Amino acid sequence: MNPNNIDKLININQDGKDNTQNNIFSFQPPQIEGNPFAPPQPREGGLFGRDDELAELHQLLQSGKNVCVVSGMGGVGKTRLVREYAHSPECKTHFSGGVYYIDVRDRQNLAAEIVTLTRWKFNRDLQDDLSPKQKVTQCWQAWKMQTEKVLLILDDVADLAENLKPYLPPSDLVTVRLLMTSREIPDKQIAETLSLEILSLSAAVDLLASIIGANRVAAELEQAEKLCEDLGRLPLALELVGYYLKDEDYQQLSLLAMRQKLEYKVKHPALSPEEVPMGMQAQRGLQAAFDLSWEKLKPEAKYLACVLGAFASSPIHWDFVTAIYNILQEESFSPDDLKDRWLKSLRKLHFVILVEEDIYNLHLLVSDYFSEQLKKHSDYSKIKQAFCDVFADVAGNVNQSRTLATFNLIEPHLKKMIAWCKSNENTQLATSLNGLATLYYTQGRYSKAEPLYQQSLEIRKRLLGLNHPAVASSLNNLAALYKSQGHYSNAELLYQQSLEIKKFQLGLDHPDVATSLNNLATLYYSQGRYSEAEALIQQSLEIRKSQLGLDHLDVASTLNNLASLYNSQGRYSEAEPLIQQSLEIRKSQLGLEHPDVASTLNNLATLYCFQGRYSEAEPLIQQSLEIRKSQLGLDHLSVATSLNNLAALYKSQRRYSKAEPLLQQSLKISQRQLGLDHSDVAFTLNHLAGLYCFQGRYSEAEPLFQQSLEIRKRQLGLDHPDVAASLNDLALLYHFQGRYSDAEFLYQQSLEIRKRLLGQDHPDVATSFNNLALLYEAQNKYAKAESLSKQALAIYQKKLGNKHPNTQKVAFIVKALHIMSFLHCNKETLFDILQALAQQAEIPAFNPEVALAMLEKLESNPELLSYIREALQQQTEASDGNT
Repeated sequence: MNPNNIDKLININQDGKDNTQNNIFSFQPPQIEGNPFAPPQPREGGLFGRDDELAELHQLLQSGKNVCVVSGMGGVGKTRLVREYAHSPECKTHFSGGVYYIDVRDRQNLAAEIVTLTRWKFNRDLQDDLSPKQKVTQCWQAWKMQTEKVLLILDDVADLAENLKPYLPPSDLVTVRLLMTSREIPDKQIAETLSLEILSLSAAVDLLASIIGANRVAAELEQAEKLCEDLGRLPLALELVGYYLKDEDYQQLSLLAMRQKLEYKVKHPALSPEEVPMGMQAQRGLQAAFDLSWEKLKPEAKYLACVLGAFASSPIHWDFVTAIYNILQEESFSPDDLKDRWLKSLRKLHFVILVEEDIYNLHLLVSDYFSEQLKKHSDYSKIKQAFCDVFADVAGNVNQSRTLATFNLIEPHLKKMIAWCKSNENTQLATSLNGLATLYYTQGRYSKAEPLYQQSLEIRKRLLGLNHPAVASSLNNLAALYKSQGHYSNAELLYQQSLEIKKFQLGLDHPDVATSLNNLATLYYSQGRYSEAEALIQQSLEIRKSQLGLDHLDVASTLNNLASLYNSQGRYSEAEPLIQQSLEIRKSQLGLEHPDVASTLNNLATLYCFQGRYSEAEPLIQQSLEIRKSQLGLDHLSVATSLNNLAALYKSQRRYSKAEPLLQQSLKISQRQLGLDHSDVAFTLNHLAGLYCFQGRYSEAEPLFQQSLEIRKRQLGLDHPDVAASLNDLALLYHFQGRYSDAEFLYQQSLEIRKRLLGQDHPDVATSFNNLALLYEAQNKYAKAESLSKQALAIYQKKLGNKHPNTQKVAFIVKALHIMSFLHCNKETLFDILQALAQQAEIPAFNPEVALAMLEKLESNPELLSYIREALQQQTEASDGNT
């Protein structure tokens, strides 16, 4: 059964709340959609005096070398130059394949950034056991698939000697150009270099005039030129001073007076102005500009700057800032003053830049300056603790629906918080490690999540003891990770440990015990251990009913989960009233337009689809889709799920032309939100490939099946049920194409994985047996086929019962193979015989039910079978004689 069609049985408890103080708030920033690697928009006003550099950069990027580095001192405008170029018509025309941007500052591993971008862009097998250099080499191989020219921008790279040479793209990668900015100068043998110098005097004056006005500059041109020299002609310093002068309090201040304000800050006691090197003068000018602007700020604005200095050098969501203030100022906090007055003060002086609504960025040097001011502040410890409290709370509330763009807003700051707290091993650190692990888990980056979950677990064990509820939560989370990886035995052990702790600490009837029972049930469900899963869900349901009431939302979820279990077993009449009950509870508690109502409508539609009640299913899926679009937005992952499900309905009805565009939409949403290398993307690729396969579009289906398989291998490991499913589906394609040896090899691989992971009597193992049987039937190997189909039938009868559609279908196949083997005929001949019998019986319509009835008639009449066998033999002999 498609796991996207049912409520998540699994409940990853990310909290750790049971071992921390009461939460001040519980929030997540809104989901951010779109391409997380799109170049940021350039600042307003454009560039001054950089036309020659822009033209030179364009030329360098068309040279023989595929790496170019823009180097220069901090504040000289490297980032601004490359962002301006990225949005220029020349760049867009030349790099028609796209421009991708990564802000490398605060990123410890350049190789990891290249890998993340490549996985988002392509589907490529990058094994976890490879070295960083080997992974990057494989990334460059992936980029060779790119036919149009692309530009990859890595902004603010440190340690060029360490980071550049080992990760250089190969010389034969002709469609990709790598553009970096750095304060260092690279080896000219391996990279083109554009050394960005300070502005020319005329350009510096023009920049100043663009901010404070041309008339004001013209009135004191000589002083304006000297002011630019005082500031080292650095764009950042000029902007800071320019916006200082633009402020209404200083619009009457002469430029001479401005220079006098700066003079004592710029001068060095040991050097005369003539002796100061240009680079040192520029940096001292920048520092002076920082100090002067800082002194202008009111204490409240300085305080906000110190709070911003606590963050990593990455975009900052405003919700995080207000959360810190809620802790620091409590009742006296005024959100309107903070944003409308003190943030406005920082923005007026160009300290803070708006990226998009409620997301702000600081120049790296501004971030460093604010960080230094924070360290000097008397409230340093309080601000630092509030920052840690906020991100501990964020970590405790990380859920499983994080998009890649939202992930990028949380991860760098949470990592900084953890780095600050590492020396003080406490429960807050454990919660934060747990939250960061969950962030990686949401992105399918399991190898990064596992050690963090383990660290969190060990800290909680040491601090709280082995039987604490928070330890149970950590065990649960690690178990969920192992389950996602297909490590079922490890997962079961941890789920059981978690359950025992909760029973011991909370009592047998506690709602958290019900949650653990539910989680263990979903593991058994995955393993095909349906009777064990049912017993646990029934227990969970009874606890929730008695403790929470019949109309509680957790009861609705449990009813839904039990219905899904029955649905997968073909117990449709038992499943339907449970889903209906769940739906009514959710409607009454949440309203008709809630996303959870949409999920339940979707589940009811799935039940109807399994029963072939398509006309009843379609309006429910449509309703679910409309709710999700209106409540969650057109680009939400739940919308992608509904599109997938509607496509599955159309595919079942052979309405292929309606299914295909829905799957394409679903795929695009999943790729945008999760990146190209996520297991959910693999699911939709597989679904789309299956559609093409059933249409006979084999050349289109094969690469999609292969992409899906490679993603699943990479993300889940070679020994995972989803990998087995992909192998099975690719084998089915080869089967349809008559590539029997290729198909057999993949069917056997799939079967072995399923046996190993799921046990000998899992329904998926039965499916593999049956597929192999049909493959052998196509090759006239009837005895082998019959033996395998009988094994499949025995499993289905045991696990699903005789009334399940799968059981009935395989029962038909077993009978057909037995008779084909006895008659020595192929399936075409058998169906001709069955049709003839139907005509003799004067049955007008020949359908599967009639075919089964005729098979049973043959099977029960040995004399008729023998007669037909003799007739076929005579026919064959006569045919051979004529030949």
